[in-house]
Amino acid sequence: MTEDIAGNNPAPLIEVRDLDKTFIKDGLRIEVLKGLNLRIVRGDSLAVVGISGSGKSTLVHILGTLDHPTAGAVLFDGVEVFAWPEPKLAAFRNRKIGFVFQFHNLLPEFTSLENVMMPALIRRLPKAEARRQAEALLCEVGLSHRLNHKPGELSGGEQQRVAIARALVLEPEILLADEPTGNLDTETGKKIEEILITLNREKRITLIVVTHNQSLADRMSHQIGLRDGRIYARE
Repeated sequence: MTEDIAGNNPAPLIEVRDLDKTFIKDGLRIEVLKGLNLRIVRGDSLAVVGISGSGKSTLVHILGTLDHPTAGAVLFDGVEVFAWPEPKLAAFRNRKIGFVFQFHNLLPEFTSLENVMMPALIRRLPKAEARRQAEALLCEVGLSHRLNHKPGELSGGEQQRVAIARALVLEPEILLADEPTGNLDTETGKKIEEILITLNREKRITLIVVTHNQSLADRMSHQIGLRDGRIYARE
């Protein structure tokens, strides 16, 4: 059965059909995802919850095209993207999807501004344009006074805000966040929560969040739970 969070919209932004993911470890088959079906509308927000090892991060990595499914299909605007060659898939990922992870993955030798500029420079945007966009985003997340600080000079919450700005610099349609508040104290986590909610509501970025933070999950427009690789609950 399809977990349809697309309401009455017949053409969701993301559609997952009969998705399986299996890993081979030490000669053993580990079935991580089993027959998942899911539809997500453009501009919606979804929390993916469940215990560790339930397949949450694997699902998000596949939705972000960082990993390939073993079987099944993932469609964006009705197109099966895993049928594309890797260069086209990488270009799609770079253009359409932003990522925020629990561990910020900032480059320690570069400043906040340089870290945020990096995806735009990789796409070969003019340096002045990349800088303008990066500065604007860092100001938007409250870091105008931290442009020239390196990650080691920032708090955990500030590093996560830099990571969010970096994810947004290419104006993605979809933002995938894997435990974005997992390493933060409660107060700082609330600030990151507010930024994510604002991005979804005001910029209409489609937001998919893996989280153990029930407060954040409850603020998404929909939730699904994963257990043993299957969807077991939906709100």
